[in-house]
Amino acid sequence: PLGPAEGRAAVLLQPFVHQVGGHTSMLTYDEHTICKPLVSQELSFYESLPLAMRQFTPQYKGIVSVHLKKDSLGNPTLIASPSLGQPDSCGRLASAGGDPAASLWHKCKWSHTQVTRSFKESCPGKMLLRTDLQYHTDSLLEDANGKQPERKSYNPWGLHCHRQHLNRMSSKHNENKLHQFLLLENVVSKYSYPCILDLKMGTRQHGDDASEEKKARHIKKCEQSTSASLGVRVCGMQVYQADTGHFLCKDKYYGRKLSAEGFRQTLRQFLCNGNQLRVDLLEPIVLRLKALLAVIRRQSSYRFYSSSLLIIYDGQEHKESADLHLPFPKMHGTNPSRVDVRMIDFAHTTFKGSKSNPNPTPHDGPDHGYIFGLENLIKILQSLSEGK
Repeated sequence: PLGPAEGRAAVLLQPFVHQVGGHTSMLTYDEHTICKPLVSQELSFYESLPLAMRQFTPQYKGIVSVHLKKDSLGNPTLIASPSLGQPDSCGRLASAGGDPAASLWHKCKWSHTQVTRSFKESCPGKMLLRTDLQYHTDSLLEDANGKQPERKSYNPWGLHCHRQHLNRMSSKHNENKLHQFLLLENVVSKYSYPCILDLKMGTRQHGDDASEEKKARHIKKCEQSTSASLGVRVCGMQVYQADTGHFLCKDKYYGRKLSAEGFRQTLRQFLCNGNQLRVDLLEPIVLRLKALLAVIRRQSSYRFYSSSLLIIYDGQEHKESADLHLPFPKMHGTNPSRVDVRMIDFAHTTFKGSKSNPNPTPHDGPDHGYIFGLENLIKILQSLSEGK
């Protein structure tokens, strides 16, 4: 195998700060590209993606080699090494020169421990639960001098996944081992304040290859959440609150506990910017979901087990500068680019003719569990637009 960064600039991978769900660490490769550990089943899906689905999935940009490296402070970091044969589809790559200790990850790691500590001090004797993170993201807004930076708070979920991922890699592999990562379009790069709802779709979450133990675990999660009753459950969320300038964040543990009515209220909260309900977004989101539904109904043999659906919009309207944001792709007239709907996470997606699994469990017809979830999602959003 090629040594790291032969003939190409190496790239220091940063945690993707807008990751709201999932358990795999998503990393920022450049402004328009993220990457994640390669799973052959997901690669197979992207390589044989039906044309009709391309507008509803991130663009696949290739594969990159990644290795673990300790920085000067002894902290593990991840460095991507573009291989010689790979087209440079992402423009000039940032150099990983200099000490990455000042990277976003380390700044956030510091803020994160501050949050944990201040929370423990305010609630003596109570450990910081994973679900409690959602209430304490505001503290991440202040720097060491207590000043608020001009913009973003960081969703703690991506940092939580990144820390776990680095720990796993550090304990399992030596520094020179090369890992393959998928390069994918960063679907929120065009938004100033990306509001993201991550929905786990379908009534079944386990893949065909799941062990009996994993299968039982996933079935239980579905039965105890809205996955069984609605075919969809909240897996994560961030919503920009225009009144405070902070992101409100919820994680998968919050989503699992919701009743059908709680799910509906969370959808409403996702469209609420702290001042008002963004009713202007309901129609474009519903139209996009209906277009996706039509496409899914035509995909015979596909089963999107454990995949997620992202609903995205910009949390701050820039009316006067809306035209300055061009060129980003205007969708068809019915769908201004201010909303987007994308399917992600295909590690357990199966279909006839999959390269990674040439003899998959035969599934005929479309994915009815996914369709059930989409139909319910559309119904609930329509009921919100009617003010019910």
